[in-house]
Amino acid sequence: MARYELLQTKLKTGEVVAALPATGISYTETLNQAGTATFGIPLNAPQADPAKLFPGGSGLVVVRDGDPVWGGILWSAAADLAAGTLSLGASGYHSHYRGRHMVDGFDATDWDIADLLRTWLYRVNAVNTDLDELKPTGRKRSRQWTRYELKNVAEAVEQMADNVGGYNFRYQSYWKEPRKVVGNRFLITDRSGSATTHYLTHGANCEVRQVTYDSTALATAAYAIGADNGAGEKLVGVAQNSELVERIPTKQLVTTYSDVKETETLLTKAQATVNAGRAPTAIPTLTLYPGVRPQDYLPGDVCVVVADSGYVALADEFVLTERTTGVDTNGRETIGLALANRELFSNAIPS
Repeated sequence: MARYELLQTKLKTGEVVAALPATGISYTETLNQAGTATFGIPLNAPQADPAKLFPGGSGLVVVRDGDPVWGGILWSAAADLAAGTLSLGASGYHSHYRGRHMVDGFDATDWDIADLLRTWLYRVNAVNTDLDELKPTGRKRSRQWTRYELKNVAEAVEQMADNVGGYNFRYQSYWKEPRKVVGNRFLITDRSGSATTHYLTHGANCEVRQVTYDSTALATAAYAIGADNGAGEKLVGVAQNSELVERIPTKQLVTTYSDVKETETLLTKAQATVNAGRAPTAIPTLTLYPGVRPQDYLPGDVCVVVADSGYVALADEFVLTERTTGVDTNGRETIGLALANRELFSNAIPS
């Protein structure tokens, strides 16, 4: 049985403040998002000190068998006086950048993706995020926002990821100084997924609990609407999916990008929409059998999922989009995975 700890840290530095007496642990790492976590501690525990443990200013880190596996920011606390419990709600470090904006605007032409990311995050980094692993990608992008647009930094990172030639990103918790200081490292990987040897077979090493099929993204044509061109008209990019027209009735998707000022960019976004909308999205959710480490299955990993049961006939590659780990009061660990068909990431949905 794995040994879990919940640590409180100083959010700005990562210094460990205390080990909290957790009565329950549940944390989720979500692809290209902050992820969430919930924890329980006794309401009257000495560590439940409102002067030190407070929403918006405290860090929380999950340690499994001595290694940090999740870290983030305490955003909410709910005290149940009758039950004598304190429930803590947290989100990953990316949630810090949700509250940061480009107050001075930004203007860059043909910068490498890594340089854009490093610049955006560095300027507003108040949670000690390590950016040293951001290496040149060879892919250039241009981005312009005035100071009046107050572009949200987290949104800018997500939008550039979610496009053709984009990337997947996550924050990795690690020991900067064992047992004393926890760091968080920003990492990017290939948008189409990271190759692995994960082979998940229903009834052998996992239980596929559900498979949903979603046609929301299907598009025979896509229209991307941008900023005003100065003459009272909106810029528009259009792309068609002629192959899909033969299979389904006309289905058009319209998306708006009010801060995009180039028609070429809008055409790329429209094309990405129809690329991703060529087939319904298959989304399997499964629970791993005991005996694996959660950190061996990372959001962005490519996994082969095999399940054969009536309508469900899967033997395909999927990208891991979310991993949820729960630990009950007896220390029992459960690991759930949510995945989506890989084509969705190879073609990319624009934002």
